[in-house]
Amino acid sequence: MNLAEREFLAHAAGQAADYVAGVCERPAGATAGAGELMKLLGGPLPAGPTEPTETIDLLGRAAAEGGVVASSGPRYFGYVVGGTLPVAVATDWIATAWDQNSGIFDLGPAVATAEHIAAGWLLDLFGLPAGTSVGFPTGCAMAHLTALAAARHHVLAEAGWDVERQGLQGAPAIQVVVGEQRHLTVDLALRYLGFGSDQLRVVPADGEGRMRVEALAGVLDACEGPTIVCAQIGDVNSGAVDPVSEICDLAHRRAAWVHVDGAFGLWAAASPTLRHLVTGVEKADSWATDAHKWLNVPYDCGLVFVSRPEAHSSAMLRTRTDYLPAGTPGERDAIEWVPELSRRARSLPVWAALRSLGRSGVADMIDGCCAHARRFTELLGACEGVQVLNEAVLNQVLVRFGDDDAVTRDVIARLQDCGTCWFGGTTWGGKAAMRISVTSWRTTPEDVDLTVAEIRTALAGALAAAAGGGEGGK
Repeated sequence: MNLAEREFLAHAAGQAADYVAGVCERPAGATAGAGELMKLLGGPLPAGPTEPTETIDLLGRAAAEGGVVASSGPRYFGYVVGGTLPVAVATDWIATAWDQNSGIFDLGPAVATAEHIAAGWLLDLFGLPAGTSVGFPTGCAMAHLTALAAARHHVLAEAGWDVERQGLQGAPAIQVVVGEQRHLTVDLALRYLGFGSDQLRVVPADGEGRMRVEALAGVLDACEGPTIVCAQIGDVNSGAVDPVSEICDLAHRRAAWVHVDGAFGLWAAASPTLRHLVTGVEKADSWATDAHKWLNVPYDCGLVFVSRPEAHSSAMLRTRTDYLPAGTPGERDAIEWVPELSRRARSLPVWAALRSLGRSGVADMIDGCCAHARRFTELLGACEGVQVLNEAVLNQVLVRFGDDDAVTRDVIARLQDCGTCWFGGTTWGGKAAMRISVTSWRTTPEDVDLTVAEIRTALAGALAAAAGGGEGGK
């Protein structure tokens, strides 16, 4: 590397470091629209080479002019997204600089070894069965696809059908049982695997969004043949946790496979104070979660766990081509556990985050977010005109304003405009609501208090406007 290349990389790293250093002071939401950003970043493809520093500086301008969402900041509560830990950011830079294809050991021994170690740490952290296989796909949707492909392999193999060799045409029909409040990525993964939405058997949920076990028993009684049950820990709106222990007991009595969507909720298992919420989760057959949510590492990093490694690897990589080396004991080949062959070293920041935080650091991060959610519940519950709609068991809070859809949506719009914080809307029980998702390690009690003050101001303005008082506090 010559001096100019080193100076250019240092310039880019400095720009990134400046962004991270200032993220707490940035407006929580983006302020630039598509038109402005098209003018800044678009135009005809240059006829010839452009100075790399000029290109990097354009990205700096895009951030400075409001084209970046400060989702890693302390007061972004719109979606279940974390605020990346500095050690994970730095490790991701290193992973990019190393430029390893982490599909097989031969292409990146250090990455493969770190991934193997991180996999073991995660099993220990979540209390999952020894020998469970682990994969690092792009996100929870692909984690679901991977786990449910393993489930499909296993239940059909038990019925005497080799789905990887014989395909689905003519295969025994698989019964797929899901909860009413399942996340859309479960349906997406099932669709990729050949299961249409009309084929799903849906179990109703209670008022918090938990699967009703008594209803599940009736649904399972009507199932014949190979069966897969999808449970959920951490409803994306309410944070509710399905009674997974009872679900597993019911399903396993009927030889059904249980898959758990724990996109963020599985991390409760890493906290001694929250572990009771997911009692029995280790009884399931597969699990999916995200590291880029509550572990606060960069995108894109999902996690998939399968209690039957043979089913897992058979569903992903049945045979190797001649040019790929045969697996060597003690050397991890990631292609056995995820759909991708060429893949970036996304597991390296996971290893770094876990090593830096340790068991207690992970637990403290999870517990802190849940404590902030309870603080939101207490402070907002004491505000006139605010309804808290759920029990804040994890990091999710649902609120409604003025018991009115229009007022609720107006409050959300005002908060999205204010810059101090950012929230998204949803529908709960057929009514408009605002979601509060606390997932960032950066959030403090002071951030919660400041945000609650902004919510009160927005509510006052929305109520005044609804009463004919114009813009009110907007």
